[in-house]
Amino acid sequence: MKRLWTPAWIARHVAMVVLVTTFLGLGWWQVSRAAAGNAISWGYAVEWPIFAGFVVFVWWREVRHTLRTAAAQDEDAAAPASADHRGEAAGPDGVTAADAIDAKPSRPGIRRPVRVARVGAGPVADDAELAAYNRYLSWLNANPGAKPGDYPG
Repeated sequence: MKRLWTPAWIARHVAMVVLVTTFLGLGWWQVSRAAAGNAISWGYAVEWPIFAGFVVFVWWREVRHTLRTAAAQDEDAAAPASADHRGEAAGPDGVTAADAIDAKPSRPGIRRPVRVARVGAGPVADDAELAAYNRYLSWLNANPGAKPGDYPG
């Protein structure tokens, strides 16, 4: 719970309270306007409490994420470093052979993207129109101020 009382988290808590109070107040204001005859205010009267609920949802999700991360880090720090409970000696990194086999990945849900090299379908036959177009594009690149009508080819 100490992680939730850092200056950054205190600012988040204060921002959440201020936003929720403001949004609910604006919702109440729209209800009073709607009751006075402004029909469009009924939509806003519903909208502002939804905004307040969204702020609470995001705040709660961030709190849970921080507490889960803190628990995972505490769990990693509490692991024995020198020997296994079965009496096996640990390697230079403090991990026994049994621990290496039983180890769970620290973040099973996050994977790196797979990069696939794109390779052409095969040899490209010489295409006169394509070669002419590429010469035209090269000329335009070499002459940035030129107009397409100035192309000599």
